[in-house]
Amino acid sequence: MKTPNKDIKFPLENYERLCFLKNIIINPNIIVGDFTYYDDFKNVANFEKNVKYHFDFIGDKLIIGKFCMIASDVKFIMNGANHLSKSISSFPFAIFGEDWKDAMNGKAYPNKGNTEIGNDVWIGFNATIMPGIKIGDGAIIASNSTITKDVEPYSIVGGNPAKEIKKRFSKEQIEKLLKIGWWNWDIEKITQNIQNLTNENIDALEI
Repeated sequence: MKTPNKDIKFPLENYERLCFLKNIIINPNIIVGDFTYYDDFKNVANFEKNVKYHFDFIGDKLIIGKFCMIASDVKFIMNGANHLSKSISSFPFAIFGEDWKDAMNGKAYPNKGNTEIGNDVWIGFNATIMPGIKIGDGAIIASNSTITKDVEPYSIVGGNPAKEIKKRFSKEQIEKLLKIGWWNWDIEKITQNIQNLTNENIDALEI
């Protein structure tokens, strides 16, 4: 049995605009699962450039599961972009120092925690994911969407701000798929089920 090598950067021969993402990531606060790929119109190095406002001193993480599909120009806005929103002014006085340096004493900028993308998630071209968002397994994010709230597993969402368009499967089927968690199978079992994973009959999976 010969399966794709999860540890190579470019799995398609003579094509360097699609990569297995975990193998090109430099930032330790970006964590990516096996076989998740990123496809960029110009250069796959653009992925980390599109993780915006991701400052080490904040410590938030971007966590992406296995077997995800991420299109060109997808942007992740991290917690470093946040300003005060309940105060009279949202202006970041303290960062400019001088007599303003103590403006944030006893205060903190909003932090919505890690951004977490599940497994088998498809994120379309030019989508934007806001800080602290959780996207469930099997979700599909339409092109040009802005994700401002969590996305349930196996939901299709789109728009700005994104709204649920429909569920991909029935409630019972979604519960079954989440319980199966095929992305955690060993690669041999996944390979044996390739035909089943690419059709619509959930009951055909060799569990």
